[in-house]
Amino acid sequence: MVQRSSGKNGGYSGGSFGKKNAHFFYEDEKLAVFIDGSNLYAAARSLNFDIDYRKLLAWAGQRGRLIRAFYYTALIEDQDYTPIRPLVDWLDYNGYTMVTKPAKEFTDNQGRRKVKGNIDIELAVDMMEMADKVDHIILFSGDGDFRKLVEAVQRKGVRVSVVSTISTTPPMIADELRRQADQFMDLTSVLEYIQRDGGSPRPPVNQGEVFNSIDEDEEIPAYLKA
Repeated sequence: MVQRSSGKNGGYSGGSFGKKNAHFFYEDEKLAVFIDGSNLYAAARSLNFDIDYRKLLAWAGQRGRLIRAFYYTALIEDQDYTPIRPLVDWLDYNGYTMVTKPAKEFTDNQGRRKVKGNIDIELAVDMMEMADKVDHIILFSGDGDFRKLVEAVQRKGVRVSVVSTISTTPPMIADELRRQADQFMDLTSVLEYIQRDGGSPRPPVNQGEVFNSIDEDEEIPAYLKA
């Protein structure tokens, strides 16, 4: 069962922004942010930095009128404690609309415990619904499966910016998604605005210790095993 909850502080709205690294945004356009949690986590980890989600929300709010910010992840719910729960709760209380679903755990033919939790459909449905309410969507993901979704949203007259990275080998973004986007923004180009540092507010859990349950079958990390 998919669970949805809106951040208790509502949508964040921001004001003007400087020319540096502004990309192609307009101050009067309505924005929505969609974050593929596991994909963004993997991209940030590959670049060796942690994301400050309060700063990310502020950054998005400075690019236009931010209507809503969605965060998607799957959770292993049959355990007494899952490392991502504190992050999920923090985001839920600090302006994000959380969309979660249970991850399914199974054992493959080699005896390895794995989990499977795909939230692509939930993200796609929400984005299509929001397309009638916003002018610009920022998608934090490099998943090529979203190419057709981006195309469908663009046909509704909505511009789509995709944030991922080509600064890794191999790149974290699928080429077809990068081509489809109205603009591609490398994570390294916004890193200074969303990177966690010692003096900034942060969720109560280190994302390096968080398991964002995955879009594909993956072996369970050691710290999640019983």
